[in-house]
Amino acid sequence: MFKHFLLFFLMLLNLSATPATAATTPSFSDYNQPPIVHQGGVNQNGRLQVIGTQLCNADGQPVVLRGMSSHGLQWYGQFTSAQAMANTAEYGANVFRLAMYTAEGGYLSQPGLKETVKNGVNAAIQNDMYVIIDWHILSDGNPMTHLEEAKAFFKEMAQLYKDTPNVIYEICNEPNNVSWAGEVRPYAEAVTAAIRAEDEQALILIGSPTWSQDVHLAAANPLPEHNLMYTCHFYAGTHGEWLRQRVDEALQAGLPIFFSEWGVSRADGGGGVFLDEAEKWLQFMNQRGLSWCGWSLCDKNESSAALNPGVSPNEPWTEQQLSEAGRFIFSHFKD
Repeated sequence: MFKHFLLFFLMLLNLSATPATAATTPSFSDYNQPPIVHQGGVNQNGRLQVIGTQLCNADGQPVVLRGMSSHGLQWYGQFTSAQAMANTAEYGANVFRLAMYTAEGGYLSQPGLKETVKNGVNAAIQNDMYVIIDWHILSDGNPMTHLEEAKAFFKEMAQLYKDTPNVIYEICNEPNNVSWAGEVRPYAEAVTAAIRAEDEQALILIGSPTWSQDVHLAAANPLPEHNLMYTCHFYAGTHGEWLRQRVDEALQAGLPIFFSEWGVSRADGGGGVFLDEAEKWLQFMNQRGLSWCGWSLCDKNESSAALNPGVSPNEPWTEQQLSEAGRFIFSHFKD
């Protein structure tokens, strides 16, 4: 059986919550017995840390984050309002991801989106949620293309939020048509260094080639840093058992994984909902104590959108205002 990593040994010895390495961390029990994890928000869990392959709270106890990702802030930034964040938290979410596209009319052509990010961070803080600042590369698939812009952006964000335990940095959403060794890893080294110069303990999420599915490449050559996790993205109508097997192999190799984006649709956001396959993925993540953000909190007329068209971001939501995708994802925040 594959093994995960659990902190029971550290808890029994009542050790302090200093970062540990995979080499010294005891193993989780069998995946058929889901790990005991804490949910709750920032007030309960404090600053997050990575121990072995497990995301943990400030006390070294395993923690799971479950919540939503926004769609592109340049299109649907209104759904990062304080009310929209409160609505999501009301259903049990303890994390929110701010998808700041770099291209597609995003940050590189609209620098003012930085203020949308800051407002979203403040809304998450008001609702006791963790919040992911996502450098959402997509059509600009090579992260090295805008390396200097990324370093400057994350340096500014880290200066601003270095004393804010809510904030998590996702430094490259979905690299594509690039290699891990040639482009993504050097980019991650440079941007991580820019963040670490301001905040030595920040939790940083790193993507991998092929739209953040090549976690096996990252597992073979990870960065020699602490408090890093590597993202995996999936869509239930497109990605199945082969990717779950790849994730298990990466976990076995000691790679910490965070599902910062997943949806119930096909990868293009359409094609209907694939709830049976999505349920397999949720069971898979639950059994391994893995954190996730569903795609996406918006009212776009597509299968993956969590809200029906026309729903207001500034009013409380009824279940009838959630789409089929939204009802399914929201119902799993408290699993």
